Parts: sequence; structure tokens; C-alpha cells
Amino acid sequence: MTTHATPSNEPVGRLLGWLGLRARSGAYDEGEAPPGSRSLVHEAREQLLGAMTSFLLNHDLDISAANLLVAHSAFSGINPRLARQIAARSQTPAGITQQWLDELMENEPAVADRADLDRMVARLESNLETFHTNTKAARSATSEYGSKLEAHVSDLEQVQKTGELVSHLADIAKVMLERTRHAEDEMRKSEDETKALRRSLARAKRDAEIDYLTGLPNRRAFEILLERHHEEARAACEPLSVAFCDIDEFKKVNDVHGHEAGDRVIKLIADTLARISNDHCHVARHGGEEFVMLFRGLPPSEAAKRLDEARAGLSERRLINRKTDQPFGQITFSGGVADVFGYAEVRAALKAADEALYRAKEGGRNRIELATPES
Repeated sequence: MTTHATPSNEPVGRLLGWLGLRARSGAYDEGEAPPGSRSLVHEAREQLLGAMTSFLLNHDLDISAANLLVAHSAFSGINPRLARQIAARSQTPAGITQQWLDELMENEPAVADRADLDRMVARLESNLETFHTNTKAARSATSEYGSKLEAHVSDLEQVQKTGELVSHLADIAKVMLERTRHAEDEMRKSEDETKALRRSLARAKRDAEIDYLTGLPNRRAFEILLERHHEEARAACEPLSVAFCDIDEFKKVNDVHGHEAGDRVIKLIADTLARISNDHCHVARHGGEEFVMLFRGLPPSEAAKRLDEARAGLSERRLINRKTDQPFGQITFSGGVADVFGYAEVRAALKAADEALYRAKEGGRNRIELATPES
């Protein structure tokens, strides 16, 4: 009897082969755990790999490094906004094409680029610190040497019977003293320049983590906050909730009132969410009209309640475009909240919050939905 491989496993196997890895089948090597004992993390990785493979093959996309990065960002939960864009595009008649994907990613910050930037900044800071330490030590040594040399020059000049040789030595010493003083001045200038460069670097790092329009932390800064609070909350056994918020029907605002008015609406939502933030509640602009929030010490139900109060307050307002005196009408946002510790990985919690946001949109907008934790 002829047997056929399960269709869903074929793409995974082909991609694993392309990557130089072995596709798993029903058999397993000696010493390897049987499929029934695989960890949840391992199963999650297999699911991610299958989703990435299906995405590339079903849409006839090149198996390139760039496309693999896009697929990983979308289906691992790293970039929920990208995942929604792909999902929405796949439902259109045009579908997903390589050209559309390339154009989309031109406006998307690359994860690898951010990691490279972080490593470069770390190396630069380390080099600056070493340079500062070395120049300070060299200046101190030069200053000490100069003081001692100056004292010896004075002693030599006071000796009456030194003869021509000692007198010549004194002249040489004077020249050396002048040079060491000059070197000391140059090193002091180098120290000052190093301090100025370090201040500029710190300012550049702050600017790189702030959204220029809203003044809120950007996605890069939020990921750093999330990592820190996740570790601290886990150690302290504190609840930790994450939420995604998205302005409802924002495209209509841009189409009717223009992008400048749209920017003011984004700023309004940012200010609304910022008013409920504190040392244990952080809000950041995730990109476009989307925001992300982190609630430390609050379970999902309490976080959703606080977010819903902000939503309700905003929905009761009737706004007018001051530039044209045309009414904006009702401006609202939807949100999805998830328990970070209700999932095996932080990325899974982010993805769950984003899916809850999508349900809020599907359910009529202007509402907050809770994600269901993993069983």
C-alpha cells in the first residue's frame, strides 16, 4: 500500500532541509525524548516554524533572510501590528506579494538593526570609559612628572659649579617641562571632549527611545521596560498585565481631516493613556495609531478596568478640529489585555493581548477585551 506524507509537515520539512536541519518524523534518535515528552516550548517552536513556512510557500514568497525575518516578526508575536497588516492584506483580492511585502518593510524598523545598534552603543560606551580612564591617569602622571621636573630645573639653575654640561641639561629639562605642560593641557581637553561626547551619547540614546510626536517611550524603550519589570515582578510574585490599544477608524480621521489633524488625535490618545500611568503603569507608542501598556501589580481584570475608565471618559467627549472648526465627532479606542504570567513566554502574552484587541475591533470597537490565559 502506498503511503503519503501529511501535507502540513511537508513545508516544515523542506524549510528545515533548506536551513540544514533534520525534519522530525515519527522516529527519533537514541537518547532523544519521544514526541509525547516534548516541552511546551518545543511545541511552540514547531508551530512557529510551521506558520512561517506556510506563509512563505502559500504566498509564493522567496525563502530569503529578509522574508524569514518578516515571517518570524509577524508570527512570533514580536510585531503584532505587522501580523495584523499581513492578515488584513491576505483577505484582499490583491493578496500578499513580494512587492507589497518589500514596500511594507521599508517603513518597519528591523529587529536586527536595533540589536546591532544596542551592541554598537555598548561598545562605544565601553571605549569611552576606557579612554576617559586612560587620559585621566596619563594627565595625572604627566602633571606629577612636570612638578618634579620643575623642582629639579630650579635646583639645577641654583647650582653655581655645575659647569656647561649641567647647564645644558637644565636647558633640555626646560624644554621637556614645557612639552609636558602642553601634553597635560591637551589631555585635559581630551577629557572634556570625552565628557561632552558621553553626554551627547546619553542624549542620543534618550532621543532614540522617545516617540517624537507624543513624547511617550517608543516600542524599543517599552521592550526594555517589559524585560525589566517581567524579571522584577516574577521575583516578587507580583501580577503583571500587558495591553494593546488602537484608535478606532483612524483612517477616516486622516482621510477627512488630513494627517496633521490625525497627528493631533494620536497626541490626544497618548495624553489620555498617560494620565493613568505612574511608576507601575507604563504607556508607549507601539507604532502608527497603536499603543502598548504595562500594568505592574495589577491583574488583568483590574488593568482592564482602569483602561476602560479612560476609554469611557474619552468616548463621552465631542471633539472639534480647531484648524477647520469641523467636528471630529466621537474619537474612541479599543483595547486587549493579557496576563503576562498566564503564558509560557512574554511574546505569547503580547500576542494574546493583540488578539484580544482584534476581538474588541470585531465586536464593535470602543471596548476592552480580556485574553484567555493558556491552559
